[in-house]
Amino acid sequence: MTILILANYANGLYLFRKELLESFKNAGHKVVVSVPFDENVHKLTDMNVELVDTHLERHGMNPLKDLKLFASYMKIMKKTRPDAVLTYTIKPNIYGASAAKFLRIPYICNVTGLGTAIEGGGMLSKILVKMYSFSMNRAVKVFFQNKRNLEFMQNKGVAKKNAALLPGSGVNLTDHPFREYPSEEDGIRFLAVIRIMKDKGIEEYLKAAEEITSANDKVFFDLVGEYEEDEREKYEPMIRALEEKGVVKYHGHLDSVEPVMANSHVIVHPSYHEGLSNVLLEAGACGRPVLATDVNGCKETFEEGVTGIGFKPGNASALSDAIHKILAFSENDRKSMGQKARLFIEKNYDRKIVISTYEQTLKEL
Repeated sequence: MTILILANYANGLYLFRKELLESFKNAGHKVVVSVPFDENVHKLTDMNVELVDTHLERHGMNPLKDLKLFASYMKIMKKTRPDAVLTYTIKPNIYGASAAKFLRIPYICNVTGLGTAIEGGGMLSKILVKMYSFSMNRAVKVFFQNKRNLEFMQNKGVAKKNAALLPGSGVNLTDHPFREYPSEEDGIRFLAVIRIMKDKGIEEYLKAAEEITSANDKVFFDLVGEYEEDEREKYEPMIRALEEKGVVKYHGHLDSVEPVMANSHVIVHPSYHEGLSNVLLEAGACGRPVLATDVNGCKETFEEGVTGIGFKPGNASALSDAIHKILAFSENDRKSMGQKARLFIEKNYDRKIVISTYEQTLKEL
């Protein structure tokens, strides 16, 4: 088969789906990837897949530009003549799926999260839901990453007969092995791995870090992630100022967060909404307890009070309370939480589950 994959970000596709691409190639399929070319696209080139540079603006809706994207997908499909099309994220799910539908090519969609535009309600949300309904009604399968997203969309009339659940993107348990819990002799390190933007909870993390460090010189806060360009102007000066005060240590964007995560004691994820958090899956695989917002897409990845603690999103005080709560535990308690987290991830979120599901779906075409 020729399998065409439509995505909006090369690095995300590589980090969370490279094993899926490899499984297709190992099965003898030809893999074509449509993605905007950027500094990370070489990672896909190194996998020997065929690449098509496709201009796509990840944020905002511009009818003229989005119409051009739809036309680009039509052109790509006519040229590559795929036997199946796989789509990820909002615009490929809408415009790529619609192109496949018009050309009568079997297609499989993956809703990696609903995003602010749909979660926020209003006219834009209604428009997007209608577009989803149109683009996905002929899909072979529409995968959702958490039950709440699936039920929300089905209640809106989307994917009522062809939806299924996946355990997110899963986690590669070999690439993300269990790491021994580090000594707390020199203090306790909290780590957030997030895109630096409001909806990922950056404000709450920074406020909580400032409050905790002002009263405890044995607690440290690390931050990993790239700026969302639309919000860089707001948050870059704030983070720089807190770095100068010694409140946080900002590591920037890292291709691999494994070394920083392995040296941390607790992973914090203050996101407002998720499809299913890859960061939390990797934290559990590493053997670290987590503090995460009690929203769908986060709360499925840990066991409350056993491997992590949930807190209300958009609330710095709630995050501070969760930090104080886990600080009140003993070092052995936190270590034990991390060990249990690894077992939980092994049982429920092995990436092999995702690969097997896709392989079976393709066999049914």
